[in-house]
Amino acid sequence: MYNFSYHRPNNIDSAIAILRKSEDGKIIAGGQTLIATMKLRLAAPSDLVDLGGIEDLKAIRKGTKTLMVGSMATHTQVTTSSLIQKEIPSLSKLASEIGDQMVRNLGTIGGSVANNDPAADYPAAVLGLGATIVTDTREIHADDFFTGMYETCLKDSEIIKHLVFPIPNRSAYVKFKNPASRYAIVGVMVAEFDNGVRVAVTGAGSGAFRIESLETALTKDFSNTSIAGIKIPTDNLIEDMHASAAYRAHLIQVITQRAVQEAK
Repeated sequence: MYNFSYHRPNNIDSAIAILRKSEDGKIIAGGQTLIATMKLRLAAPSDLVDLGGIEDLKAIRKGTKTLMVGSMATHTQVTTSSLIQKEIPSLSKLASEIGDQMVRNLGTIGGSVANNDPAADYPAAVLGLGATIVTDTREIHADDFFTGMYETCLKDSEIIKHLVFPIPNRSAYVKFKNPASRYAIVGVMVAEFDNGVRVAVTGAGSGAFRIESLETALTKDFSNTSIAGIKIPTDNLIEDMHASAAYRAHLIQVITQRAVQEAK
């Protein structure tokens, strides 16, 4: 690990000021990805700006048919929040299946979303639930936020303040996980709203993505029967040592059906 300056501001304005003054400053949330990268000397930021001291970023609140989750809420907080368990139980379940307990105690929802790992769980939830990402300067809808593998539309000094999740009529998240890392080989979030159904997949492509054919069928008939005959194209699915593109396509079909069955 190379030398760097460490900062722990207590408000967002101070954090932004430090980032803008630094030569190559980076935000650290839970540090689950960045610290490991720095240890391998694959990243060498001049400054680390720790958001852990900004209490406003940890709040979880209910709005009008929405839930606001602070970007620095840990996976454990999302798992155990009685508010999330009541209003969007699928989000609570998703968080409970991330990594192990140590990872869940340190990792944050904002850090995961900003990192946009193609096998991470939260991007599927953000996209599947149609969340809005609120930063210090703007509001970004989930459909516009993720731009590629490990890439988002965030600017260099932009900080995620919180995420606003519309409360669905029912939803479920199911994943087929790597037994070692617990990352999703394929994970699917299904969410039904008054105006239709959203289906988001993680682990199968270069990032989380929606499947329109499944959404259309489930909007007409929220049942496994409606999607049983829909074939998932393999064109943009990834292949690796864990699964072929064809197998991932099969998993998407099977896991979506499980999610529909579990939705509540």
